[in-house]
Amino acid sequence: MSDSTPVTQDAVGGGSGGSGGTGAVGGAAAEAKGSSLLRAEIAQASLRLAEAGVGSPRHDAEELAAWVHGVRRTELHRVPDHDFDARYWEVIARRANREPLQHITGAAYFRYLELAVGPGVFVPRPETEVMVGWAIDKLRALDVAEPLIVDLCTGSGAIALSIAQEVPRARVHAVELSDDAYTWAARNITASEAGERVTLHLADAVTALPELDGRVDVVVSNPPYIPLTEWEYVAPEARDHDPELALFSGPDGLDLIRGLERTAQRLLKPGGWAAFEHSDKQGGERRVLRPEAHQHGR
Repeated sequence: MSDSTPVTQDAVGGGSGGSGGTGAVGGAAAEAKGSSLLRAEIAQASLRLAEAGVGSPRHDAEELAAWVHGVRRTELHRVPDHDFDARYWEVIARRANREPLQHITGAAYFRYLELAVGPGVFVPRPETEVMVGWAIDKLRALDVAEPLIVDLCTGSGAIALSIAQEVPRARVHAVELSDDAYTWAARNITASEAGERVTLHLADAVTALPELDGRVDVVVSNPPYIPLTEWEYVAPEARDHDPELALFSGPDGLDLIRGLERTAQRLLKPGGWAAFEHSDKQGGERRVLRPEAHQHGR
C-alpha cells in the first residue's frame, strides 16, 4: 500500500462519437462531485495527523477512510457524500493519539500475508521482510526436500507463516513466550492455509525445542533488541502499544540475542543458517558462534 495510491481518479471520455465522449465525461464529473465531502474530510484528517506527528498522515487518513467505509483505498472516490460515516473522525482521533493504525483496523500486512493483530502482540514491520526474504533465499538454495525451520519470538506468526507460505515443503516451529502474543499467533496460523505446516510452541526461546537439537536448517528471529536507555526515543506507536517484552532487552539491547545465539548453536545442523534482526548500530557488536551461522542485521 503506497502513499502514492490515488484517492480520486480522473475519468477520460471514451469512444469516437460525440455523444459517447460527452456521456463518459459527465458521468465522471457526477461521480467526482458525489465524493467531494470524503475528499475534503481526508484532506483535513491528513493535516490533523501530520500535526500529531504521524509519519505517514495522508496514507493513514486514506486507510482509515477506506476501512470505515468498507472499500479499498483506490475506491474512495466512489463513496457518495450521503454515505459519509462520521465514525471516521473517531478513528482519526485515535490515530492522532498515536494508537497504531494496525490496532485500529485489526490487520497488518507482511510480505504476502494479512495478519490479525492488536493489543498484546508486536506489530510486524516492513524492515523484517528483508530478513525473511534472505532466509527464504537460503532455504530455496538448500538441497533439502523438507527443510526444518525454527522461528524464535514469533509474535503474530508473521515470519513463520511467510516461510511456510513461500517455501511450500518447509516445516516450521514457531516459539512464543507471551500468552497474549501466542493467542494472536495461533489465530493467524489457524486462518492460513500454510498454517498446517507451522507448529506453535508456548515456551522460552532460549530453552525451547531440545528435541530438535542438531536437526534444524534455519533459525530465524526478530527478537527484542532496543536498549532500555533508548526508551524515550522510541515512537509512541511502539513504546506505548507494543509489548515491552517484544521491544527492550537489557542496557545494550542484546541480552536476549546472546541467549538466542546459543539456542541457534545447539539447534542447527552442520551447514545450517541463523538470522537475527538487530539495529544497524549493533551489527559490529555481534560475533558468529559457529562458522555456519549468520546474523542478519537491520
